[in-house]
Amino acid sequence: EHRRAEWKATIEKETQTKTAKATGKGTVGCVVMDSFGNLAAGTSTGGLTNKKWGRVGSVPILGAGTFADNETLAISGTGIGEHFIRNSVGFHLHALMKYRSMSLFAAVEEMTDRILEPDTAGIIAIDKKGQIIMRCNTPGMSRAAADSKGRYEVLLGKQ
Repeated sequence: EHRRAEWKATIEKETQTKTAKATGKGTVGCVVMDSFGNLAAGTSTGGLTNKKWGRVGSVPILGAGTFADNETLAISGTGIGEHFIRNSVGFHLHALMKYRSMSLFAAVEEMTDRILEPDTAGIIAIDKKGQIIMRCNTPGMSRAAADSKGRYEVLLGKQ
C-alpha cells in the first residue's frame, strides 16, 4: 500500500509540474553463500517509480548489477542501471578483488565512493570468506544481513 500511495503521489506531481523526476525503490536483491562455500546472487527490479512503458530494469543484468564467482564475491546492486551497465559494476568488483587483491570492503568502497557518481548506487555483497558488506552512495537503501554466526542486521538510510 505504501508503494501504491508513492506511485499515486508521483503521478499527481507529474500532472501538476509535467517534470516529475523518476525515483527508485523497486529493487530486491540477495547474495548468499551455501554450506559448501558456493556464492550466488539475484536481483529483481521494478525499475524507477513511474518509469515510462517499455523501459526495463537494467540493474539485474549479469556483470552489471548482478554477479557471482566462487573465487571472489557475489553482488547485487540497486540504483541507476545505466551506471551499473556503463561501469560493469559486478565484474569490475570481481576484477578489483582477483587482479588487484583488494578486500571486499576496499573494492566496494572504491566502486561506490570513487568510480560511480554520487547518488546512483547501493550494493550488497558477500566474499568467499563469508564477509558481508552493504554500502550505498545514496540517501537511503533498505538492507539486511544474516549469517550462521548469529548476525542479524537491518539498516535503513545511509548508515
